[in-house]
Amino acid sequence: MGDSSRAALTFTWEKDFSPDLAFDATRADVLVTVCARADDEGAAGAAGAAGAPGSPPPGAEVFIMDRSLSMAGLGKLDEAKRAICAAIDALRDGTLLGIVAGHHEATVVYPPDGRLVRVDAARKQEAKAHVAAQLTGGGTAIGAWLDCARRLFETSTAPGTVRHAVLYTDGRDEHESPAELDAVLAACTDRFTCDARGLGEDWNYRELHRITEALHGTAAAVIDIADLTQDFVHLVEKAQSIVVPRVYLGLRINERLDLGFVQQTRPVQADLTPRRPDRTEEIHIPLGAWSPGVRQYQISLRFPFGALPVDEQLRAARLTLYSEPPDGRGRVPCAAVETLILRRRSNPAFRIPVSTDFTRVETERELGMAMRACADAHQQEDRARADRELRLALRLAEELGDEQRLRLLRAVADTTSDGRVVVRPDVSRGAMQQLGLDSTRTGPPPVDAVEQVVPAAAGEGPGRCPHCGSPLVSRAAHYCEQCGHRLDGGRAGTVG
Repeated sequence: MGDSSRAALTFTWEKDFSPDLAFDATRADVLVTVCARADDEGAAGAAGAAGAPGSPPPGAEVFIMDRSLSMAGLGKLDEAKRAICAAIDALRDGTLLGIVAGHHEATVVYPPDGRLVRVDAARKQEAKAHVAAQLTGGGTAIGAWLDCARRLFETSTAPGTVRHAVLYTDGRDEHESPAELDAVLAACTDRFTCDARGLGEDWNYRELHRITEALHGTAAAVIDIADLTQDFVHLVEKAQSIVVPRVYLGLRINERLDLGFVQQTRPVQADLTPRRPDRTEEIHIPLGAWSPGVRQYQISLRFPFGALPVDEQLRAARLTLYSEPPDGRGRVPCAAVETLILRRRSNPAFRIPVSTDFTRVETERELGMAMRACADAHQQEDRARADRELRLALRLAEELGDEQRLRLLRAVADTTSDGRVVVRPDVSRGAMQQLGLDSTRTGPPPVDAVEQVVPAAAGEGPGRCPHCGSPLVSRAAHYCEQCGHRLDGGRAGTVG
């Protein structure tokens, strides 16, 4: 079911939902698959919004440099500078640019006046000179870096601007408390999106998860620092394909029910549950910025036993998808409203069969938990628990046919003389950090949803990823948007 967006993409969505509840049920869940498609009508809307035929929405890019003392070793800062300079060159002329450098404090190093500036060839050269001048020193306070980026973004109020940041770090967030980072993330949520990269081995995957979950970005490990340049260029190209800066899921819930959680389930798991949902008003949950593609969400509603009448239809919730229009004023519906109607059955023996997709989502969630538990146990030197969690994760990944995560798991696994699978005794910390980081990747969405994005006729459109079969955003894409597979024959698994 769908409708046309007023913001350059056509959004459609489908729900996997059973209206019948068992007599003793205390929760109701729905899976919503959202498809955003660019077509002639959407492209015309984008062109009119941006002010010139075929022109993209305005963009603002902030690069966040880790220049802490640990970046001095192994040529890491030099490689990071090279990556950022290449990414600057990849920016379209007219893009707003800012650069933040941080250790235990954060500083805007470009532009010198601390305000975003539109780039051209000359200003790109200026920006790269400021990047090259950075030196190492001090500790790590990632929240301070993000807060500095937020203030930098606020120096431009152009409506409809796509605000995107890229952050890398080679260390853990040791110079601020978790509460301080959480406060910054709350202030940055729905202000800009942020992709984060862990360089080398001495970072904390859970910190990167927290950042990208709150800021709707991707997190990935770059174990070989030489891979960073191509990764950063890819991230900039991907950000420049964004069409709609902000999309929201609107929920209006019946007073008899509470919101249990809202989670993105594909292509990456992320908890989107609002901190203090208000049942008396429509809740707007940020879904981040969108380019053409497909995402899936699970919404769980909870209620006490006996709170719902038996054998009567009850309007449990109304779901509305909103987008920010090009002029940045308000939020407009961009897909047909979906209504969830529930009926609690009076027969205590009545049971509802669980759909295949729901079963897969739950198995994927358990697989992610096992991968993170394995990484955590290994870091805590609890080898017996790490081995148990690895065996569980391998079994679940094989059951799902999840080849991407199977490769990661097999890369850290060894088999003893008696046939038991264990974590390799020589496995690096970086490999285990990558295991934890990639635990939230769930792969491409359902095939029937993907077919709505990909042209049906042979030879049309950009084609599919040869690894996972997902649609490609463009013929010039270097990486698959869904599984991260490098399309030019390079090493896979170093980017998201």
